[in-house]
Amino acid sequence: MATAVKVSDELFKKAKIKSKVYKRSIAGQIEYWAKIGQLIEENPDLPLPFIQDILEGKEQIKAGQGTPYVFGEGE
Repeated sequence: MATAVKVSDELFKKAKIKSKVYKRSIAGQIEYWAKIGQLIEENPDLPLPFIQDILEGKEQIKAGQGTPYVFGEGE
């Protein structure tokens, strides 16, 4: 369900620029930033590039371009 949320003009302008670079909608860009922010808050010991690599890996698995890692397998 979509919900309207007010954001500052400055955030909207920045999201508009980034959304064009990454081929996302403006709402999609703001959602991405919110997701990254949430993950950083929940995992303060993990650096941002590591979190981004995890997200990229998950999308590669969904696209059939990789094999998920199973903990304890191969030991």
